[in-house]
Amino acid sequence: MTPAMAKKSNVSVAKVIEISAQSPVSFEDAVRNGVKAASKSVKNIRSAWVKDQQVEVENGNVTMFRVALKVTFELK
Repeated sequence: MTPAMAKKSNVSVAKVIEISAQSPVSFEDAVRNGVKAASKSVKNIRSAWVKDQQVEVENGNVTMFRVALKVTFELK
């Protein structure tokens, strides 16, 4: 594909990385923490989806929410 063809077809190149994050508050907060941490070293983040969720339990109480995220970012 020539550069002129790529411009006309609006082709973009993206990469997906997997990260883990946690929060003592909620799964939603763990996702926010993960995206915020990833954005410190990865630019152009476009989306993230939760691959897995897990909780840590102590004495019958949930003490930590953990998520495994797939984060998609666009390469320039």
